[in-house]
Amino acid sequence: MTALAPSATPTRAEVAGVAVPLDHFIGGEWVASAERFDVISPIDQSLLAQVARGGAQEAALAVAAARAAFPAWAALGPAGRAAHLHRLADAIEADVERLAAVECADMAMLLESLRLRVIARGAANYRSYADLAVQYEERDWHSKGTWNRVQRMPAGPAVVITPWNAPFMLSTWKTAPALAAGCTVVLKPAEWSPLACALLAELAAEAGLPAGVLNVVQGIGEEVGAALVADPEVRRVSFTGSPAAARQIGVSAARNLVPFTGELGGKGPLIVFADADLDAAAKKAAGQYDDSGQVCLAGTRLLVQESVREAFLEKFHAQVRAHVLGDPRDGATTISPLIHPEHLARVEAFVERARAAGDTIVLGGERAGGLHYAPTLIEPASNDAEIVQQEVFGPVLTFQTFADEAEAVELANSTAYGLSGIVYTTSMGRADRIGRQVRAGIVWVNTFLVRDLTAPFGGVGISGIGREGGDYALDFYSDLKTLQILDGSVG
Repeated sequence: MTALAPSATPTRAEVAGVAVPLDHFIGGEWVASAERFDVISPIDQSLLAQVARGGAQEAALAVAAARAAFPAWAALGPAGRAAHLHRLADAIEADVERLAAVECADMAMLLESLRLRVIARGAANYRSYADLAVQYEERDWHSKGTWNRVQRMPAGPAVVITPWNAPFMLSTWKTAPALAAGCTVVLKPAEWSPLACALLAELAAEAGLPAGVLNVVQGIGEEVGAALVADPEVRRVSFTGSPAAARQIGVSAARNLVPFTGELGGKGPLIVFADADLDAAAKKAAGQYDDSGQVCLAGTRLLVQESVREAFLEKFHAQVRAHVLGDPRDGATTISPLIHPEHLARVEAFVERARAAGDTIVLGGERAGGLHYAPTLIEPASNDAEIVQQEVFGPVLTFQTFADEAEAVELANSTAYGLSGIVYTTSMGRADRIGRQVRAGIVWVNTFLVRDLTAPFGGVGISGIGREGGDYALDFYSDLKTLQILDGSVG
């Protein structure tokens, strides 16, 4: 690889009418690489851009920049950092249209959803964590003749690795608490959808974040991502992706004794009891096909009480028929394409293996043009079936019935995953009982995807390690210290 080339002006490509930087953003400079990788649009599989392909050299440069910027950023304190983060939130809110257009072209999430909700959530993430850090109250107490206080110390440079689904929002979700806590950050976006994160770097510079506080390094996970998490100067690692990748990252972090969080996908149950509002439950179940099922929190296993099986299926099929597969820029579209040809092939392979194993394809089970896959419902021959036990991450749901609460809970907890669960019932007592028994990081009752940023978020089992959200995230990015002073020894 040739020497790195810092420049005030990055290489750019026009994407959806927006000039998008294609280089790394390191230490306040745009940095090119000798090699590049292709980014294609899921909408029509056209080439959008060729983005800088980083490796060990870029990783080392970015970590060094974060390390150099850390003391001054940490010294600002929560209020000083909050002022910067609120300016960044302002910049995001003023740039929603451009960000949404690029994210839509890059990842194929519905443009309307991006414009009205998802991009704004990125601004809300920075505001929320900035304010939470300022509002933090240190814990004080007396013990054994001493006065004690727990203090947060910013941990140091953090590496944040984000997934290809909802890349902009999830990058802000992870970088916001790190920056608010006083860490500097190296962000590594997913190579299948990296473009909006390049715009985030540009907005951070425009908002006046000091050089080196937020760095963005592009590239392939096995190359630059591996180098970043192995760097001994890194003090925190946060990752969202697959359990297989997380195991490798966790090993690298462990070698340097670096705390690590991972949000690693799910296989959530959507449990419908006979007393539920079946219209609402069926509509929400059909809604699990949104974003082509590329949502880790989705309730992909429909568990329906036997007595309402047929009534539920009739309503569910009617809701699915209302879906429109199409161009995500079209307001009529409700289901967008899958992210990449490789991912389409993966989803299709899951369904074909299920078919070969004797599982019943109730609905769909075929490609639907371009990178679309038809909304699919499978009734498995066994709860041990691969299609039940493994995350597909596509528009594929399974359907099973249960007799009573005990069987519902048994089925709900029968996979190695434990990220989320959804329950439909009109009984408060049942909501509480099932909510307590379902093994997951979050359980929604009669709703879905409502998020309180102060609440803990994460998974159990192979769905994750650690927690994000609120003080849980701020504590992760801090080293906690107890200050202890002998009573009467100071004025």
